[in-house]
Amino acid sequence: MKGRDSMKIVVIDGQGGALGKHLIAAVKSAAATDASAEIIAVGTNSAATSAMMNGGADRGATGENPIIVACSDADIIVGPVGILCANAMLGEITPTMALAVGAARAVKILVPVSRCDIMIAGASEMSYGEYVKIAARMVAGEIKKKREK
Repeated sequence: MKGRDSMKIVVIDGQGGALGKHLIAAVKSAAATDASAEIIAVGTNSAATSAMMNGGADRGATGENPIIVACSDADIIVGPVGILCANAMLGEITPTMALAVGAARAVKILVPVSRCDIMIAGASEMSYGEYVKIAARMVAGEIKKKREK
């Protein structure tokens, strides 16, 4: 485990974890020069956690309490926009999970996913892969900003 001088990036996903897996791989690539960034995968179910671990996460856990704990001291939280909404992802996001994400002091980088039935004004119609690349660049930018402080 890396020391607390490291950046703690929490990636949250549910269902099959495909978005989280792609986000982790892209973030690792975009932030490759910052070895002190630790990526924690937290799935709403074990399949999502497993997929994200296969994407290269440093550590992983599953369920409501791990989401609460991980968000409590995260520097950056990344995932689909539904992680902010109670009962999103076919009910996998509990109200307590959504509250933990929303109340976290972390910078939140959210990917608009139409399956959450949330429409974001100004969001372009892009492919899943394009959103992942943009999110990874945003994470790398936040790491750089925090390191410069």
